[in-house]
Amino acid sequence: MYADYAATHITKPDCVKDAMIHALSLGNSGRGVNESSLDAARKIYEVRTKVDQFFDGYGPEQVVFTSGITESLNTVIKGYLNKGDHVITTFMEHNSVLRPLYEMEQQGVRLTITSPDVDHIEQAIYEDTKMVVMIQASNVTGEVFDIRSVGKLCKEKGILFVVDTAQSAGVIPISMKEDYIDVLCFTGHKGLLGPQGIGGICIRKGVKIHPLKTGGTGILSFSKTQPEALPQALEAGTLNGIGIAGLGAAIDHINTYGINKIRKQEKNLIETFYKKMKEIKGIKTYHENPLDFTKQTAICSINLEEYDSGSVSDELMERFHIQTRSGAHCAPLVHEHFGTVEQGMVRFSFGHETTIEEINQIIHAVKILAEE
Repeated sequence: MYADYAATHITKPDCVKDAMIHALSLGNSGRGVNESSLDAARKIYEVRTKVDQFFDGYGPEQVVFTSGITESLNTVIKGYLNKGDHVITTFMEHNSVLRPLYEMEQQGVRLTITSPDVDHIEQAIYEDTKMVVMIQASNVTGEVFDIRSVGKLCKEKGILFVVDTAQSAGVIPISMKEDYIDVLCFTGHKGLLGPQGIGGICIRKGVKIHPLKTGGTGILSFSKTQPEALPQALEAGTLNGIGIAGLGAAIDHINTYGINKIRKQEKNLIETFYKKMKEIKGIKTYHENPLDFTKQTAICSINLEEYDSGSVSDELMERFHIQTRSGAHCAPLVHEHFGTVEQGMVRFSFGHETTIEEINQIIHAVKILAEE
């Protein structure tokens, strides 16, 4: 029984698989004017358009494809900040945000880490603050943060607002314009229901980001520097056309199925899970803010008394065939905040396909462990 959807969504729609198989017969986009290459270019442009529309972005040319959200965040953070700049982030972040920021700190960028609450972020702003980068939904607690208020604040202050949507894209409606997002980073293999190895960046027009890597783009081959126009400016090398095709099909599936329907199903699942889990003696759940299921993804992290989270997770797998995630979840500051650095947490995460029957089976297994 799979309860680790926050790590990757393993139930892929058939249309995603079909699109990827078809893409295997396409050529290399931008590497020639033969029909196979042009077919690949058309498919990639088509998916850029779908991504742009899905996130209410600023045009297909403002959509950059990467290998995933880690590359996306590295590209934006390292390509925008310079020595002497000030950047703000939160203690709820994944290492995909924290580690690039720590690197930039070593290069003379000033870093402030604060609460994801808009009031705390506002208090951390200085005259030289150049960027606020934060997660929309925690990969540990599942909390959904008020990015719209933070985005509006950043717009008023002239600060670049960068959002990590690893746990929110595909399960929460997002509008770059209405949420005041300047740069949106996403991955394809979680809530977007696509394959691993594909992600991207959606960028507001006028934002200049220095490329993380340079090389072939299929245009301006005699130039000694990377083209400045998007998307080629940030897309050196052959694109993952197969992954892009799968992502496009996945977005079609979500649009047909309905993101609001997905949101409602996942809300019902996590609400049921939380309420039943709280009834088990010895179980501790973790949350930064008062629990509000309208501001919660289908993630719940727990501990059973003082037992090591890895041991509990192993017991669930070996005895009950329940797949969870234990440890620090690549979010060290979250565990420092909750005092679980040594113990870690057992994370349960669900997809809209998860059934109430499965939820009840998991609850029953945890009850058995707690009683023992």
